[in-house]
This record gives sequence, C-alpha cells and structure tokens, in this order.
Amino acid sequence: MGEIVINGPKILYEIPLFGGLPITETMRNAWIVMGFILILCLVLTQGMKKIPTGKQTIAEKAVLAVDKLVDQTMGPDCRHYAPYIATLLMFSFCGSLASLFFMRPVTGDLNTTLGWALMTFVLITYNNIKYKGIGGYLKGFVQPIFVMAPLNVLSEIATPVSMSFRHFGNIAGGLVITTLLMGALKALSGFVVGFLPVPLLQIGIPGVLSLYFDIFTSAMQAFIFSMLTMSYVGNARSAD
Repeated sequence: MGEIVINGPKILYEIPLFGGLPITETMRNAWIVMGFILILCLVLTQGMKKIPTGKQTIAEKAVLAVDKLVDQTMGPDCRHYAPYIATLLMFSFCGSLASLFFMRPVTGDLNTTLGWALMTFVLITYNNIKYKGIGGYLKGFVQPIFVMAPLNVLSEIATPVSMSFRHFGNIAGGLVITTLLMGALKALSGFVVGFLPVPLLQIGIPGVLSLYFDIFTSAMQAFIFSMLTMSYVGNARSAD
C-alpha cells in the first residue's frame, strides 16, 4: 500500500518579483471557481425578459432568497450588502466543492477564509465607527469597566480569527478524514482478480462520504460564515 501524504497546498511556480511570489494550487483553483461562477451568472442572466422564464427564474429566485435573508438578518436598510453576502455564499460553497472535481478545496487553505474574515472585520469596524462615532467605538472597549479593556480588545481580534478557523477547520478536517478513510478502504479491499486488484470497498462508500464531507459540509459552512457576517455587521450598525 502506498504511503498517504497529507500536506498543504502545493506551490505550482513562483513569479520572479520581490524575491519570489509563490503561486499555489489554492490560487489556481480560486480563479477556476471564480471563472465558473462568472460563466454561471452570465448564462443565467443572458437574454433577460420582463416576465421571467426558465433559467431567468432560477436566477431571480436566488437573488430574492439572498435579499430576503439579508432583510431578515440585518434589516431592510441593509439590502446593499446582499451582493457581498451572495458572493460569500457562492464562492464558499463552490470553493469547497472543488474536491468533487479532484481539486484541493479553496476553503481548505486558511489564507482564503482568513481573507474573507478580514474583509468582514473591516465592515464591522467601519459600521461601528459610522453609527457610534469614533468616540463611542473606543468607549465600547472600556465597558462595563476600564479593566475589561484588554479582554474587549482580545474579543474584537478573536472575531475574524474564529470565523476563519471555523470554516477552514471543518473543510480541512473533512479533507483529512476522507483521505484517511480512502486509504483504509483501499487497504481493506485488497481482493485480487487475476493480476489486478479490485478495490471493492471503494465502490459506493466514497459516494456516501462525499455527500456529507463535500456537499452537506460545504453548504453548511458557507451558510454559517455568511450568517455570522450578517450578524456581526448588523450588530455593528446598532447605535446601542
């Protein structure tokens, strides 16, 4: 049985700038996912009519679903955040499903989820300052008493860290578990027909595992990350 190797994203090549800029398989796969999403959007919105039919109906229902989710979670006056939330949902879900097409999941790289979490953190900070003022925002760090300031600062920093590690950990953990199970199934299915090994246990069982680790987990993590984004940004808009 071959050795099972679990490591991070491979460096495909380096751009000879600033001492070498590494281009990893995560970056390549991210561009593939973005290209797929772009093509999907163009196909669904091509030849739009006043009365939707066919693929246009699918596109409009998806847009309305995201708008409704934003209205219910953040409030009707936050509709302008719907494109950002829709992007997070689509990019996260499709990026995690890359494993179904024999690519490393985009969200299996902490750099990806941390980048999204930092963008959300910027939105949180921006809305805190906009609706509470710079004084009110800074005052929040010394409430309810001054000695709580270090803990409040730590709590603020922990927001993007926890969001990124939660999403990354679930996808990367699923990737590791699936790899180990596939290796175990290959070892247990060492039946030989003639001179060719027939991996009987690898037929069917991986499909069941894929339904959970690839599809269900991908959908859940995309939804959770987007909901946390809406919740944090929505709370930051409160003047309380």
